[in-house]
Amino acid sequence: MGRLFLPKKDNDSKIMTTLQKPKMTCLQLTMAVMLNMLGSSIILMPTKLAEVGTQSILAWLVTISGATAIAYTFAKCGMFSRKSGGLGGYASYAFGKSGSFIANFSYGVSLIIANLTIAISIVGYVMVLFEWSLTPLEMGLASIAVIWLCSLPNIGGARFIGSLSHFSNYGILIPILILTVIGWNWFSVDRYVEAWNPQNLTPFEGLSAAISMTLWGFLGLETACANSEAVENPEKSVPRAMVLATIGAGLVYILANNISFGIVDNAVLSRSTAPFGLVFATMFSPEVGKFIMALMALACAGCLTSWQFTIAEVFRVSAREGYFPKIFAKVSRLNVPIIGIVIILILQSLAALLTVDPRLEQQFYILKDLAVVTNLVPYLLAFAAVNVILHREPADPKIARRTTIVASFASAYSLYALYACGPQAMMWGALATFVGVWLYGYAAKSLEKKGQLRGQE
Repeated sequence: MGRLFLPKKDNDSKIMTTLQKPKMTCLQLTMAVMLNMLGSSIILMPTKLAEVGTQSILAWLVTISGATAIAYTFAKCGMFSRKSGGLGGYASYAFGKSGSFIANFSYGVSLIIANLTIAISIVGYVMVLFEWSLTPLEMGLASIAVIWLCSLPNIGGARFIGSLSHFSNYGILIPILILTVIGWNWFSVDRYVEAWNPQNLTPFEGLSAAISMTLWGFLGLETACANSEAVENPEKSVPRAMVLATIGAGLVYILANNISFGIVDNAVLSRSTAPFGLVFATMFSPEVGKFIMALMALACAGCLTSWQFTIAEVFRVSAREGYFPKIFAKVSRLNVPIIGIVIILILQSLAALLTVDPRLEQQFYILKDLAVVTNLVPYLLAFAAVNVILHREPADPKIARRTTIVASFASAYSLYALYACGPQAMMWGALATFVGVWLYGYAAKSLEKKGQLRGQE
């Protein structure tokens, strides 16, 4: 996951400043987006997918297809849209200010929840690393402590956070690459086959059970759009980077998870709160496993730090647009919305306490599904606006036709993913969205007083 909000494309001074800076190549942008996706989602994946069994590889194939369609659609939106605000800006083409608000609101809610799941992942690894046995309340408090501690570095500003997050991602990527290269030496075909369908699910049930977890790994793929002005030949590089990063991350996910299924017994893996530490302990020794746990926990902490800054930026830009309370737009001399960060931390702390579960991984799954549901709301609003974007910002008819077809497929996949998240996540996600509809009335009043509500579609 990464920065959602794009700079205004009609800001000449900002564009000229960007043009004077060295630009990223398509390969560099691809790696940056790929690391963003991997860094925040992979470390608890084997546990959840082990419950479904090795048949979850089918969900990966479906999800990679859907995520690639989503990536391509966002890339084209980023190229043709002339409005700031990321997904909210895209949605405004078809739904005006109200659609933009709902997109920004639901995306902000999704990030608040998603970051809490990263904190829970860190707690799970630390518990195994130090052999701690915590009560559900203590686990919730530990998650709260982690998310507050990981937010402190944000005081240093965007440049510091960018360097920290880029460095920390390798703490996850390097162990995964080692696993995918040499893990085959410990791989057992018989163990993999035996784990195909441990719960005797039908193919459709197995696919639906795994799909929300596999999609979770690709949330944030829209980050290439945020760097469109900092990359060489953006018209070609951004779509290519987005699609290639999605395919690349998908291959890493498939290899890392499925190799793990052939190394550790499925019943053991499905109960672990530190699955990759368990895999490396099985391959080498308990000491190596603990080292991997520590490395991944630190890497996740760096990723969480970056994402906490991103949430604050989402709220800050929304406040600047007149959608959220002005307090979120107040910044320090380093342009850091410290007050906004503190308010967000309070909301996350309440969410952590309200979702405490005796099994830490179950708390993770509950929040993960809710984050996916609320994240798909702005996705669908943006997909629905594609036709308007391509009409208003004239695109080549062939490109427009192809993009519309791909956006339709991305919409169908997103609707299926919503169904797969289950009734409980759908209920809470819908409730969160309806709260946004209600809150928009207050934002609309403020915009009306400023003369920004009518005629600004």
